[in-house]
Amino acid sequence: MDIKSLELFLHLANSLHFAKTAQAKHVSPSTLSRCIQRIEAELGVSLLNRDNRSVVLTEAGLLFKPYAVQQIEQWELLKRTIKQGKSELEGLINLYCSVTAAYSHFPPILERFRLLHPHVEIKLITGDSAVAIDQVLQHQVDFAITAYPDALPSRLHFIKLAEIPLSIIAPIIACSVTQQIKQTEIDWKNIPFILPEHGAVRRRFDNWYRLFKMGKPAIYAKVAGHEALISMVALGCGIGIAPDVVLENSPVRDRVQRLPIATPLQSFDLGICCYKTRINEALINAFIGCVKG
Repeated sequence: MDIKSLELFLHLANSLHFAKTAQAKHVSPSTLSRCIQRIEAELGVSLLNRDNRSVVLTEAGLLFKPYAVQQIEQWELLKRTIKQGKSELEGLINLYCSVTAAYSHFPPILERFRLLHPHVEIKLITGDSAVAIDQVLQHQVDFAITAYPDALPSRLHFIKLAEIPLSIIAPIIACSVTQQIKQTEIDWKNIPFILPEHGAVRRRFDNWYRLFKMGKPAIYAKVAGHEALISMVALGCGIGIAPDVVLENSPVRDRVQRLPIATPLQSFDLGICCYKTRINEALINAFIGCVKG
């Protein structure tokens, strides 16, 4: 079996969704299915139990997954070792971050790196910061900017960039939401919230809201990405929670207001992460040097 087949299996083992893996890896669902069938034929066992609704790893699949990770890492290490024989660094570094981080934290790092290593190609992917760690764990990128999670996987190395405060924000325009927040005591139970789907910021909101002991919040919408969340708040759809750095860089920051709250939200550490096993590689080590300044 080849490396590409192992990469397809590993992505599918993490996503447990044929359509998502096919789209992410740019293959058709039928091609993906044939690839998995070929691996299963070589091994003589089923790696997945699948039906129209779900995909679950079999016991053999659970055993095969770490093997696939190891083979992919060894292949990447071999390629990088060969390239490191050259006197000047060359190659490709894949980075992942939110849209805000792309112009709030990455520019000085990239400027230093490009100045020192002009022949290294840089590929930057932007998206929801809540899935940044998964991008690294699934070998989609080399580095990702992310909030320090409640439990950092032991395989990852994390470098702190900044401590990020959080704010509860509300619209400024005249609407039912602004009427609700003008009350002497805000009725948190009935006010509509716009929240991140998941991630460190969402967990901090959940912890903060539990202090009110009012059950579940009234959720108007769940949004992937803080930039879109702030825009929905600005439109008067509800109130939300957002990192101050995203708010300060938002094009609609003048259309929202921070709400004064008696109990502050817990801030989070923003940093950049990569695999520990790779920090001594020439390209990875060079980039980490630029992160640390």
